[in-house]
Amino acid sequence: MFLKACRRRKNGKGHVYWQLVESYRTSVGSRHRVVAYLGELSESERKGWGRLATALDGKSAQRARQMSLFEPEGEAGAEPVPEEVEVRLKGVRVSRSRDFGDVYLALTLWRTLCLDEFLERELVPGREEVSWGLMACVIAIARFLEPASELHIEGRWYKRTVLADFLGVKVEQVTDSRLYRTLDAVLPLKERIEQHLRGKRVLNHTP
Repeated sequence: MFLKACRRRKNGKGHVYWQLVESYRTSVGSRHRVVAYLGELSESERKGWGRLATALDGKSAQRARQMSLFEPEGEAGAEPVPEEVEVRLKGVRVSRSRDFGDVYLALTLWRTLCLDEFLERELVPGREEVSWGLMACVIAIARFLEPASELHIEGRWYKRTVLADFLGVKVEQVTDSRLYRTLDAVLPLKERIEQHLRGKRVLNHTP
């Protein structure tokens, strides 16, 4: 992955917008696809996204690739991606639109940091339908992208995103009471989580 600069002029002024881009191979050569639109970034923000892109292309990328949106060309059942298609605009309609790019990137980061494995190992399972680790993932991504109350996560945010499809957790299973109970379950692990994250190179601010 790498950062790509897109330059535009608006109201007579030049602006630089950034994209997080992934390279992939096809039968006709290398191609690029946008993973996330990042907007305008400061120098420190660019460095941070650059470190993340480098980490995703390293050893930890193997786990991130499990979330690939498209099957790599050449695998069983994979169909070649056409270079161009015709679309009848009159027949196009949009329904049930949901937040995707930022959620996908946040979930990729969560799994790249192996927080899913850590919580699965540290939290004792009970009779719950949805594991504490998955609910903690919902809370962490919500806090990262749109900090608000647990009631907001239940009532508005979660159903507006694609997380239900990614995690397999239904909208009706994400309730404020379940989220509060998850916080109670995770809180005793605070120091161990911090130690786990300190061991991850993606959070290292040194070159």
